[in-house]
Amino acid sequence: MKPRHLISIQDLSAQEIEALFRETAGLKKARGSSTALAGKTWGLLFEKPSVRTRVSFEVGIAQLGGRSLYIGPVELQNGKRESAKDVACVLSRYLDGIIARTFRHEDVVEMARWAVVPVVNGLSDVEHPCQALADGFTLWEKFGKVRGVRIAFVGDGNNVCHSLMLLAALLGAHLKLACPAGYGPRKDLLRWAKERAARSGGSILSTGSAGEAASDAQVVYTDVWASMGQEKERSKRGKIFAGYQVNAKLMKRAAPQALFMHCLPAHRGEEVTDEVMDSRHSIVYDQAENRLHAQKAVLLRWTARGGGKR
Repeated sequence: MKPRHLISIQDLSAQEIEALFRETAGLKKARGSSTALAGKTWGLLFEKPSVRTRVSFEVGIAQLGGRSLYIGPVELQNGKRESAKDVACVLSRYLDGIIARTFRHEDVVEMARWAVVPVVNGLSDVEHPCQALADGFTLWEKFGKVRGVRIAFVGDGNNVCHSLMLLAALLGAHLKLACPAGYGPRKDLLRWAKERAARSGGSILSTGSAGEAASDAQVVYTDVWASMGQEKERSKRGKIFAGYQVNAKLMKRAAPQALFMHCLPAHRGEEVTDEVMDSRHSIVYDQAENRLHAQKAVLLRWTARGGGKR
């Protein structure tokens, strides 16, 4: 049986996402351990370092009664020691699921092509679907829905931006993206999101103005200006993105009591000020906690949908 993979938010329907939210809520309320994954081993294949993704998955797997196996950059070295195809084919014979955190989106796609167990995208240079599911659930908790919520994303049109945009489009949110020229989201993903938003009753607007995006927003979201692998661009990007900092002045453009979101880690003093990060309107730690609960829901569903090892 061919397994179901989670590579992109595009792999999901609105109904599936909302079902995951309900399951996440139940898991968060229970906060207990179970034997749902007893006898199952999930591998964490990480080319990039991680705090939240690694810990939340390892803890989640343990709480569900399963085992996790961490395979780091030294062992992995996709495309250097061996191909993504060979890694997927071999590890499929050992593991019950693979969580892949890669630099190149093509590598996680290639793993999914050949694996006979579920592959979950734990982050690539194009998408971060697990983060978006946790973020969407956090909004669902705060507002009781995602449909109709007004969100501003300010900064780099990166993997987090992509997955948030796709989820917002599917669930009928109103998302405004403010990115400097040349640093916006991929055009094909933006086009897909606008088409889906038109069907769901939401909207996606891309603008170069942080003030326009934040105007009357119920949520203001940002991320680092230079992601992992872009460290050499940090100084250059700092100048280009200087007008996209989320600070008290920008938050005043948003709706009263607007919430602030960040996927973390944050570069305080760059994309966001301490004043905003530490304010009572900041829900960044709620987002971080919800990674655990949302990913447990993913693990349960994708283990159940997995194919057998050869």
